[in-house]
Order: sequence, then C-alpha cells, then structure tokens
Amino acid sequence: MADITKTKPEDRVPRGGRGRRNKPPGDAPELGIGGQESQELTEKVVFINRSSKVVKGGRRFNFSALIVVGDRRGRVGVGLGKASEVADAIRRGGELARSQMVSVSLKDATIPHEVFCAYGGAKILLRPASPGTGIIAGRTVRAVLEAAGVKDILSKSLGSNNAANVVKATLKGLLSLRLREDIYKARGFVIKKVEAARTPEVAPATA
Repeated sequence: MADITKTKPEDRVPRGGRGRRNKPPGDAPELGIGGQESQELTEKVVFINRSSKVVKGGRRFNFSALIVVGDRRGRVGVGLGKASEVADAIRRGGELARSQMVSVSLKDATIPHEVFCAYGGAKILLRPASPGTGIIAGRTVRAVLEAAGVKDILSKSLGSNNAANVVKATLKGLLSLRLREDIYKARGFVIKKVEAARTPEVAPATA
C-alpha cells in the first residue's frame, strides 16, 4: 500500500491564475526603477493617463505616469513620465522624481504649522495633528505626505481634483514650511529656554 504524504498549506506552490486573482492590491512590495524592491526610497504611482492620436493606420496611444518618490525622512520628489508604454512611462517618471527630490521641514511626525497653498485650480490646506491621528487625506495628497514621512496630519482639498495640480500644490505647501529655529536664526535671535515653574515649599505647621 502506497504511503500518502500531506503537504502543509505554506509548502504548496501557488498555481498560475487569470487576471488579478493572484495579486491582491496592497500586498505587493514597492518596486524601484529596475523592478527590484527598494530599500531606501519608496515609489508610488499616483495617476496614469492615456491619450490617443488618430493616424492613417489607426490610433496611436501614449501614456503619462505621475510618480511620487520619497525616503520617509523629509525628502520627496515628483515626476511625470511620458512614453508609448505604461512601464516605460513609470520608469521615466520614477527617474525624474528621484532627480528632483527636495527636503521639507517636519516636526517629529507632523508639520510645524498650518499652511494653505494653491497650484493652478488645486487648493490644499494642511494642518498639524496630535500623535496618533494618522494621515487624514485623500489618495493623491496621502501619497505625497507618506513619501515625505508625515504620519499625523489633517488636510483638505478645496479646489480642482486634477491629480497633477493636487500633487504640486501639496509639494508647494510642504516646501513653504519653516521651523521656529530656522526663523529665529534668520532674524538673528536666540531661543530662550523657559524653566518650569517651581512649586512653593510649604512650611511645616507649628503647634
């Protein structure tokens, strides 16, 4: 009688499926330019647009990909790549975003102060939040904030929902942030440390 061996669920080899059944959204690691998992920089595809041109032989399609790249420690970049294929557009957008990374001023896990910024028809309001609040923002604004390393913030989009303008308005608002130390240093002032108030000593009661 032949021996029957049972395999554990984790030892089974996954079968090839159709469509997107084997690729649940959100579980795949973030990939870098060469298709390898990025260890330092995170790359996110914010929006992919397709445009067509009618020619003699039919239609010719072109794609543009809006990419956000950041190190989650205060540096972030935005790039718009264009190509005839989606993969090439994403690769070009990632390379452009990496070459245009800028540093933003953060205070711990949030922003130092409130800021309102507009780019084109997009208007973005950013407010600092207490620890544990999380990122209260839409998908487009969230991509920029997460790439920059912000963890607690309140935001509101008040204008156009065009992805390119919303991303640029968010980045413009982050670049306008200034720490108190930088403002004092530019004006030639020194921040004085305020000592905590001491509690008065109570004299012992006499009989």
